[in-house]
Amino acid sequence: MSTFTAPDGTRLAHHESGDGPPLVCLPGGPMQSAAYLGDLGGLAAHRRLIGLDLRGTGESAAPADTASYRCDRQVDDVEALREHLGLDRLDLLAHSAGANLALLYAARHPERVSRLLLITPSVYAVGLGITAEDRLTTACLRHDEPWFASAYAALEVVTAGRGTADSWQAIAPFFHARWDDEARAFDAAGEKQRNDEAAAGYAAEGVFAPTATREALAAFPSPVLLLAGEADVSGPPRVMREFAELFPKAQFVVQPGAGHFPWRDDPERFVTTVGRFVDGGSPG
Repeated sequence: MSTFTAPDGTRLAHHESGDGPPLVCLPGGPMQSAAYLGDLGGLAAHRRLIGLDLRGTGESAAPADTASYRCDRQVDDVEALREHLGLDRLDLLAHSAGANLALLYAARHPERVSRLLLITPSVYAVGLGITAEDRLTTACLRHDEPWFASAYAALEVVTAGRGTADSWQAIAPFFHARWDDEARAFDAAGEKQRNDEAAAGYAAEGVFAPTATREALAAFPSPVLLLAGEADVSGPPRVMREFAELFPKAQFVVQPGAGHFPWRDDPERFVTTVGRFVDGGSPG
């Protein structure tokens, strides 16, 4: 673990693993430590992964001003990390809610991003709509699973805006290609790694300006990989394709059978796809 200081004086931590050119990784959650990313399915064998613990998570300190948990204010943390690493430009990977931070950073500092990788990304920063039908249709790909009936019933409740803690817990199997003891342990660990107070402030009122962000991304000059999971109810492929079309140089890939954590669902396919992209080729 290494630390650096954000512009507001908050001490932030990042964790490095692997060899090769650096790849800065922003976790989701929102506001979960980078620990859950692990070695991204073995990608650390090909790249030096630099996982940022967002302020108030993992080994990073909590800020004096809790309003700085806002996603738009954390753009300065990413820029401070770039300067700390001594990199002129970043290869930047972001998962899930972390994509919102990556997009705001790319919109503000396009000249600092050499490649942008969005893995099952959240859509809040760009204001795309995901309908209940999108999620339920995607969920039906799992209709042969033994847990499907109860999880689907819970998803109907959640998509109708009546979600409770129990119904949210019940839909957890949809986020994984295999709902087994390992997936259950992964989910349980993730709950402990997330800062719920920080998460509440991450998308506070006024944080996102989708129209301005989309205008900036329409001129984004660098290559983008948007990787969706075929069975990801949080980011259905129909919407993810629309997302990719916001960029002039985007490559869109749907990983077969994958849920919200594609590096866990099929590590070999994930590493091959991402590796080809960061090496300057087509992810296929």
